[in-house]
Amino acid sequence: MNPTLISAIVCMLSALTLYTVAVWAERFAGRLKPWHLVLFWLGLIFDTTGTTLMGVMAGSMQFDFHGITGALGIVFMLAHTLWATVALVFKQERVLVTFHRFSLAVWLLWLVAFFSGVIGSMMR
Repeated sequence: MNPTLISAIVCMLSALTLYTVAVWAERFAGRLKPWHLVLFWLGLIFDTTGTTLMGVMAGSMQFDFHGITGALGIVFMLAHTLWATVALVFKQERVLVTFHRFSLAVWLLWLVAFFSGVIGSMMR
């Protein structure tokens, strides 16, 4: 198997694990905490790395369902993580206790992108 593909898969599975743990831990805690933010950043880094590696292998961005949801997923993950950073730095109490709602929505969008890529690759 191609080493770039293996690296991309490991990055994407790491992103899935980190982001999922962060979103659900935050939801169960009922409050955004600094360690959730660390996992959000790591998930974003692994997702971006995995997506970049897959893009290199594909040769270009595909403007299909997976390409569009994937791009939206990364944009929303970035916005989500930046907003979490601001909320924690400035101790925005109202945001800290309601942030999990936005987290869940972003995670669900990201899952659509993730699984559309998995299904698409299995159909090739």
